[in-house]
Amino acid sequence: MMRLDKYLAHAGYGTRSEVKRIISKGLVEVNGVVIKKDDQKIDETNDEIIVAGAVSNYTKHVYLMLHKPAGVISSNYDPMHKTTKDLIHGYDHLQTFPVGRLDLDTEGLLIITNDGLLAHQLLSPRYHVDKTYYVEFSGDYKAIYTSLFETGVTLEDGYLCMPSHIELLSEHTALLTIKEGKYHQVKRMFMVLDMTVTYLKRVSFGPIKLDENLKKGTFRPLTEDEILALKKVVS
Repeated sequence: MMRLDKYLAHAGYGTRSEVKRIISKGLVEVNGVVIKKDDQKIDETNDEIIVAGAVSNYTKHVYLMLHKPAGVISSNYDPMHKTTKDLIHGYDHLQTFPVGRLDLDTEGLLIITNDGLLAHQLLSPRYHVDKTYYVEFSGDYKAIYTSLFETGVTLEDGYLCMPSHIELLSEHTALLTIKEGKYHQVKRMFMVLDMTVTYLKRVSFGPIKLDENLKKGTFRPLTEDEILALKKVVS
């Protein structure tokens, strides 16, 4: 059960004080009954809420795909840089956040949600959710590196990465799939093998692939099938 004023605020009808005024004016009906008490308890799933004559469509959780461009911080606030929240319009009332982070200069797929449990599961080492990156790099790629990626690269601080999978596309491009997300992990994995990442783009997260029609800096809601696939991978 949820307070009516909290429900309306979460549904995007305004701030708490604004929705209190809407309620006090008799503009809200719950199951056909006009309600003027802002602390009225409702069932947000089963009750019919009508505001100013229109049925309210409440969404508790939202799941978005963002094509993050370089130069944008994976955060809701940063005093120096544009953030991913600056790119997401129309969802402020739902308090969304990015699932994990992409470096400032890294592009590609970023999932945005307000589902804290699913976000935690997707990032948890327990579930080993694959994340695939398109990598451009400088330096010489030696044949032995493939087996090193497959068994686990040891970073400069001694941390042994989980086994990953690399697919060379050309002399200096590859697809790398990892199962964790340590700080600057992809760049550091290449660095300890005397190579330098010059461009990095995440192209998939678990079963979700970056929509090729999604331009940099834009987003779209995940489809029902994509949401179900995400939840299934951590079930």
